[in-house]
Amino acid sequence: MSPLKRQLLIITVICAAIMELIDTSIVNVALSYMSGNLGSTLEDTAWVITSYAIANVIIIPMTSFLSSKLGRRNYYIGSIILFTICSFMCGNASGITELVLFRFLQGLGGGALLSVSAAIVYEQFPKEKVGVASALFGIGVFIGPTIGPTLGGYITENFSWPWIFYINIPIGILAATSCYFLLAEPTIKSKAGRIDWTGIILLIAGIGSLQTVLERGQTEDWFAKGYILALTIIAMLSLTAFVIWELHTDNPVVDLRVLKSKSLSVAAILTFITGVGMFTSIFLTPVIAQRLLGFTPTETGLLLLPGAIIAVFALICTGKMLQSGVSPVLVILIGFISFIFFNWSMSQITLETSASYITTRLIFRALGMALLTVPLSSLAVSSLPAKDMPQGTALNNMMRQLGGSFGISIITTYSTRRTALHRVDLISNITDGNPLVTQRINNFTGYFQQKGSGLIDAHQKAMKMIDLSVVKQSTLLSYVDSYLLIGLLFALALPLLLLVLKRKTGPVKLVLNDH
Repeated sequence: MSPLKRQLLIITVICAAIMELIDTSIVNVALSYMSGNLGSTLEDTAWVITSYAIANVIIIPMTSFLSSKLGRRNYYIGSIILFTICSFMCGNASGITELVLFRFLQGLGGGALLSVSAAIVYEQFPKEKVGVASALFGIGVFIGPTIGPTLGGYITENFSWPWIFYINIPIGILAATSCYFLLAEPTIKSKAGRIDWTGIILLIAGIGSLQTVLERGQTEDWFAKGYILALTIIAMLSLTAFVIWELHTDNPVVDLRVLKSKSLSVAAILTFITGVGMFTSIFLTPVIAQRLLGFTPTETGLLLLPGAIIAVFALICTGKMLQSGVSPVLVILIGFISFIFFNWSMSQITLETSASYITTRLIFRALGMALLTVPLSSLAVSSLPAKDMPQGTALNNMMRQLGGSFGISIITTYSTRRTALHRVDLISNITDGNPLVTQRINNFTGYFQQKGSGLIDAHQKAMKMIDLSVVKQSTLLSYVDSYLLIGLLFALALPLLLLVLKRKTGPVKLVLNDH
């Protein structure tokens, strides 16, 4: 393949991966518009997010098997076409059931656009330049979830919600056409045996149930709902049976034996932690900016923009540093420290925090993610033979997605409960004997009387203002606690780096194989 065609192929598959990742979060800000337009409740409309996430996490670990069984070129192009067609059908849906169904099918197509794209990019570089490949693919991994909510908000505000799906159509057509002419089968590929139907059924039951519990648990008050409890039991039993079955069958749909590689196992755990940080931070920060600080979706997007731009350059620089011999463990360590600092500094915010403060702190988040994405992706495949790279990449990508799901679920539950706790603490200080409270109520009452309200009506409005202030303060405090919790999780994960260090008489180096 000529250098020009190779570059075009790399650009194509990275764009396809970005498109898939954007769709994981672009819908979030449009749920209320969809709910009103389709005549469904907000809880029912939330299944538009849940169905896509379930399909993604189910299909990602199976991509290596499906590529071998169907042929990678056929599977990849077919997935792009499925994703594109379902994007049109989602935008054209006339009811919530139809939208959720096509959103699920879109997620099945999108799974390949993440894992197979990564494997294709890695193949275009020799093994000694795997850091460069990880950097290029890392750009897509970072940019997609970051710009998704902002792009969705802009499109929904200025056009209509179906266009968050329609914008995939021209990109999908171009990507499928480009891959038709440029993409070939890998030179080294694993042989696909008989179809592991038992493994597929257990995987679908286990991951599908787990993802549903994570996505819907907080909304449904967890085990207060019978179906959440039932799905939890199904997930535990199915996933346990899946692991046992896959380790003993001759033709596994997901070859878990690749996890014997210490570097892949450690990378998968750290990638899971990184996924928690990546998705929870992009979930918390826009919520604070828009709901508590009064920023518009466009203004919120501008908060994220400087960090996103810097991260692109940081990803490229990280790849070059790894290629020049800088220890990946050192880069990962700096990335973790950057993200810990981001969470600590965000825990210091108040309702008067400026946009510039948040923007500068988001730069540390971006740097942290950039410094983690490249070396972790490189570490995951560093000790694997070429035929196992697609499976290793798929498992590592699945861990990132699961980390995001676990993280958002945990943070949503944690922040909700901390909000209730902080509300009780704040209300306990609102008493008739507190002169500050009395003064605040009198000020509000006087303000509303000046606007024409009677004394009783003005007093009631003043009490509502006090209650609103309590709600905002308790919500902010819960998000502050959430940032601290995420930072603590990253700090606790740091000792895992010791597992990929090999002590020699000379400097500390990264273990690239298990022998």
